[in-house]
Amino acid sequence: MSPITNVSRRGFLKGLVGAGALVLGAYYLPKALRHHGFPPGGTDADRATLHPNAFVGIDTDGTVYIVAHRSEMGTVIRTTLPMVVADELDADWKRIKIDQAIGDPRYGDQNTDGSHSVRSFFDVMRRAGATARSMLILAAAQEWGVPPAECQTDMHTVAHPSTGRRLSYGELASAASKLPVPSSGIRLKTPDQWRYIGKGMTSYDLTGLCTGRAIYGEDVRVDVMVYASIEHPPVLGGKVKSVDDGEALKVAGVHQTVPIDPFKPPPAFQPLGGIAVIADNTWAAFQGRKKLKIEWDNGPNATYDSEQYKKELQTTARKPGKVVRNEGDAESVLSKGGSVFEADYYVPLLAHASMEPMVATAEFKDGKLTAWAPTQNPQAAQAIIAQELGIAKENVICHVTLLGGGFGRKSKPDYVAEAAVLSKKVGRPVKVVWTREDDIKFDYFNAVAAMNMKAAVDPRGKPTAWLQRSVFPPITSTFDINAVYGDPGHLQQGWTDVPYDIPNLRVENGPAPAHVRIGWLRSVANIYHAFAVQTFTDELAHRAGRDPLEYLLELIGQPRTLNFSGVDYPNYGADLRTYPWETGRLRQVTEIVAEKSDWGKRKFGKGSGIGIAAHRSFLTYVAAAVEVEVSDQGDIKIPRVDYAVDAGLVANPEVTRAQFEGAAVFGTSVARSGEITAKNGVIEQSNFDTYPVARINEAPYQTNVYLVDSDAPPAGVGEPGVPPFIPALCNAIFVATGKRIRELPLSRTSLGKNS
Repeated sequence: MSPITNVSRRGFLKGLVGAGALVLGAYYLPKALRHHGFPPGGTDADRATLHPNAFVGIDTDGTVYIVAHRSEMGTVIRTTLPMVVADELDADWKRIKIDQAIGDPRYGDQNTDGSHSVRSFFDVMRRAGATARSMLILAAAQEWGVPPAECQTDMHTVAHPSTGRRLSYGELASAASKLPVPSSGIRLKTPDQWRYIGKGMTSYDLTGLCTGRAIYGEDVRVDVMVYASIEHPPVLGGKVKSVDDGEALKVAGVHQTVPIDPFKPPPAFQPLGGIAVIADNTWAAFQGRKKLKIEWDNGPNATYDSEQYKKELQTTARKPGKVVRNEGDAESVLSKGGSVFEADYYVPLLAHASMEPMVATAEFKDGKLTAWAPTQNPQAAQAIIAQELGIAKENVICHVTLLGGGFGRKSKPDYVAEAAVLSKKVGRPVKVVWTREDDIKFDYFNAVAAMNMKAAVDPRGKPTAWLQRSVFPPITSTFDINAVYGDPGHLQQGWTDVPYDIPNLRVENGPAPAHVRIGWLRSVANIYHAFAVQTFTDELAHRAGRDPLEYLLELIGQPRTLNFSGVDYPNYGADLRTYPWETGRLRQVTEIVAEKSDWGKRKFGKGSGIGIAAHRSFLTYVAAAVEVEVSDQGDIKIPRVDYAVDAGLVANPEVTRAQFEGAAVFGTSVARSGEITAKNGVIEQSNFDTYPVARINEAPYQTNVYLVDSDAPPAGVGEPGVPPFIPALCNAIFVATGKRIRELPLSRTSLGKNS
């Protein structure tokens, strides 16, 4: 049983008050509105007998409805957050039904990216469940004529231990619904009372996923729906000069072609423009699209050549840039000469390539738009649809299906806006279906980046001065045509927060114009920044003839809290008092992964190697040790990966381990073959033959994930496994082959014995 104890909020929850206030405001609607004024597309929780807040509903049959307001794309967040609610409610998980929320500001932020769902809503979900539990206890106490303090909950019931009386939640729902919703004094469980939190839960959707009953974007069907396939401008910002659709209209099943206006810069989430083929089915739409004859005006980005652009980035990276962090006087020390080492690193554009390409269905009717989409960001979908159609945001309903992968791409709802625009033009529901080729060519690409690293070292090889310069087209260019420098939110990602104990440190950023849409992809700028910093660290260790682990630990130094005075450091949107940057935690995961991987206890070289790297991202500290085997022909195998992870309080441990196992596979794809190139502004890759992802024989054979038991607040887990994996892999390849990897992907480097 779980007695109700009036505990003060744990210190780690203090940073979540802001997020809670935003959503808790939805709890205190007048009763009439709570029970009758449901928004269009309201949930079963809204319609339940007891509905104390936006996330919970309880019916008289005992069914508990919990609203999942974040998008499910394989992270199991649709289970984890409701699990937190259920724990505080003391509900029987077998009697839970999960509602998927539509886009609605009453839920607070719904953009499911940035690895912050649990961090931002852990306390909110606890209070949502505890509020309902408090009302059930009060209703039972009134029924029995006893003080509420004498009552407690026990798995879907309220009990009065001294008399043995019990009432089920279903029996209490009606009486509880007549009580005022408490605005203060909500009592939370203590951690030792948690039933589900920290123990974990398999996916609520597991049966549906295994039986094919789960609904993805492609599965949506609406009466009298037609299908659309869109021929987009091949170059960003291009326009249609002329179109001949005669042959397309001859294809059986094709109804018509419809132009979509090009976006007005900056692109943001607007449709790209082009010509849509409307048909009875996807096959007819695809075939009709192939018959279109379009003459394009490709615009100024037609001059974009990725190889030339690479050279420009590298040149810029070697020049002084904007100073974003400066401690001591690195320039003076480096100018004196002595033992100075310099290296350049490069990471190309990357595509998301999620398993399910973009798809969305929309119906415009009576001045309102209803959409069904696998989107990470339903409120952004509402906003762009309202903008494109010239209607109020309140007249847009966005239903969220399961996502067949996302990695950040599906938080950008241009494809949902396309379906909305076409439905209004066609006058009936429209499903827009992108091909894999569309998905690769018209992505919001993760930025290409060039990094220049320079260090002056003492006789033991330890840096006395450290200078690093990064140049990449910023994500802000997608929303601001004048943006060329990195913004603080992305410079923080492994660049302005170098954690090394070095007396003279200088961090710079150079300008780079964008010629494609730049977006965020799993771990974003951490990918290229961790690659440069951690590979450079390993190079310095080997040049000094020192063990890379020992060297890395020396650079991290003794436990301390980084001081970002004078640095624009957003800390992933979290308060530095709640989430300080603690080098001791980075050091600890490094030591753990070394122990678990048997670092220094086995011999490597001559075709086998092990590498190590450590990185903090999304407030989580991760160290990775990666083993490789490289054949004489240059073929790579990854027999084993070890991760040590300090993500603070982990709500769902097994799911968290799965996220890091997946990150190792994702990182393998990025490292081995991830590269988007362009010629004359046109993206050259189109499908998995030209943009391969790791096959099962190329992925790590074994991945071990060790979670640090921590009292720190919950932090991100979906992305932090990627950044340290890639440099650890490349450092291992050096041990195995003697060849340094300073440029990704690995396919650009010949690793064979005789090459």
